[in-house]
Amino acid sequence: QVHLEEFGGGLVQAGGSLRLSCAASGRIGSLDAMGWYRPAPGNQRELVASITRDGSTNYADSVQGRFRISMDSAKKMVYLQMNNLKPEETAVYYCNVRGSYGPVERVYVNDYWGLGTQVTVSP
Repeated sequence: QVHLEEFGGGLVQAGGSLRLSCAASGRIGSLDAMGWYRPAPGNQRELVASITRDGSTNYADSVQGRFRISMDSAKKMVYLQMNNLKPEETAVYYCNVRGSYGPVERVYVNDYWGLGTQVTVSP
């Protein structure tokens, strides 16, 4: 059973900072990537930041330069440092873990999600 637990959400004033943490446990196979997502219009979920096991990162254009993602693969933890937060970034932030398993000839990929942590940015 895979379990993700998120920490670090809270209330901050515009321009402030928060650091989100996510701890994964259970059988996730080979860890491919970890990331953070938030709700988007139309009942969608958009990428905020992600990091692969080889250290490659990806950021939403809107957070580029202000947020930084990092990962401790041995501990199966991912962190998101959020600086200069804006009120429009108030949202529930969800931790995501992607793992794979099986032989090279038949590889399966699974995505696991946390329950989310609330970030509120006041104007």
